[in-house]
Amino acid sequence: MVIMPLLPEPNPAPAAAAAPRSALWRLMPLAVVIALVAIVYAMGWHRELSLATLVRHRAAIDGFIAVHKTAAVLGYVGLYISVAALSIPAGAWLTITGGFLFGAIVGALAAIVGATLGATGLFLIAQSAVGEHLARRAGPMVGRFAAGFRADAFNYLLFLRLVPVPFWLVNLVPALLGVRLRTFVVATAIGIIPATFIFAFFGAGLDSVISAQEARYQACRAAGVVDCEIHFEPASVLTPTLLAALAGLGLLALIPVLAKRFWRRQSPAENS
Repeated sequence: MVIMPLLPEPNPAPAAAAAPRSALWRLMPLAVVIALVAIVYAMGWHRELSLATLVRHRAAIDGFIAVHKTAAVLGYVGLYISVAALSIPAGAWLTITGGFLFGAIVGALAAIVGATLGATGLFLIAQSAVGEHLARRAGPMVGRFAAGFRADAFNYLLFLRLVPVPFWLVNLVPALLGVRLRTFVVATAIGIIPATFIFAFFGAGLDSVISAQEARYQACRAAGVVDCEIHFEPASVLTPTLLAALAGLGLLALIPVLAKRFWRRQSPAENS
């Protein structure tokens, strides 16, 4: 008779302990982003992203750009990445500032790179932290909606980038619906081009406005006033005509989706 050695039973404790640890590591980047956003708003740093800051430090900024233009552009891109990744609503102001400081073309291209990289960073964080888990737990209805969105994700994303939808929302929704990274990056880069160039060209023509605001600000400070303010709203660039034009471009992005669905409905009728 052959006696078989008794093998120890597998201990489920390590696997059970690994699951919470894995979830913790998965949520860590998202927690860091939330913490950074809280710190930025608590310290009031988001208020520094304004025309007043540009006017106050214009001489120093212009001097640095004159000597270190490449470093200045890279710093601008890095700032844009941070603002986009932290979902701080200052994209319009940053794009206008880029056009003013570097010219319309360089400013727009730098803004596109910064916005795309920042959006991609938030997309990847949300996808790894919540997206994959949500996809496994989603019910049939949510699953069908996600599958439909992914089937025409490029066109849907192009539409959402062209129309005035909150930038951060368009970064998060595709991550939760399982959109592929390449599709997200390409649709984002292309979709933000029209509005980015519009804001950058607007900023490139603001020299007289900035000079007038700077003279008024310096006169206010010279008079001994502490709370000197500069009033300018980047949203004023978005006129009803411009919004209608962007909405029209967004609808054009949906034409392939509508045509595909129409063709699918017609095909069974023709075959019957």
